[in-house]
Amino acid sequence: MKVTLLAHTPEPEKIVAAAARLCYSPDGIDVLLDGLTEEKSKRFLDKLVEMGHLSPIEHVSFTFAVEGVSRTLSHQMVRHRIGSYSQKSQRYVGEDAFDYIVPPSVAANDEAQQIFVEQMEKIRTAYQTLRQLVHQEDARYVLPNACETKFIFTMNARSLHNFLKLRCCNRAQWEIRALAEAVYAEVKKVAPTLFSSAGPACVSEGTCPEGKMTCGQIAMVRDKYRNM
Repeated sequence: MKVTLLAHTPEPEKIVAAAARLCYSPDGIDVLLDGLTEEKSKRFLDKLVEMGHLSPIEHVSFTFAVEGVSRTLSHQMVRHRIGSYSQKSQRYVGEDAFDYIVPPSVAANDEAQQIFVEQMEKIRTAYQTLRQLVHQEDARYVLPNACETKFIFTMNARSLHNFLKLRCCNRAQWEIRALAEAVYAEVKKVAPTLFSSAGPACVSEGTCPEGKMTCGQIAMVRDKYRNM
């Protein structure tokens, strides 16, 4: 898996602080950014988090490129509706030599891996044959969820907070959890205060919402994110 932060709103924390300042200040638009030092921006952001006033963080966005992941992951990803997605099309891009993602549990079991790899090769042969018989857009129906894909996605900071809360959780599916952790590491580099409270619910909200299905490792998870 490769996750790259392609672009983001310039000075994201300053922009969010300016938006928050507007809500509570009689000053005009032309002076909103005046004197907004890094320290003052941090105070505004800390106040927003404390008050639960999160609409100002929607003004900044982050764009990521993701590759080396499965269609299983991308199918989960687009369920995060407040985001924009562009994905490699199997309708227009041939998959005769498709790569595929092997789940760790399969890779750790010799028999399972043999079955898995043999099935991928059978699918590859079937796909190549079908492409000679029908349109490529119909031949793709035989392709597996394991098929490697690439996509670019953009989310505003509030949507990213929600994404990280759900997908950094230990109970999230392993592949999208790995993506979420990589995304978390990237946004923390460019907007550490804005994402200081981000992470799974036991970190961002202080409680685990999973009830009886909790992973039971809350202290360990909190330590992990405290040190990331």
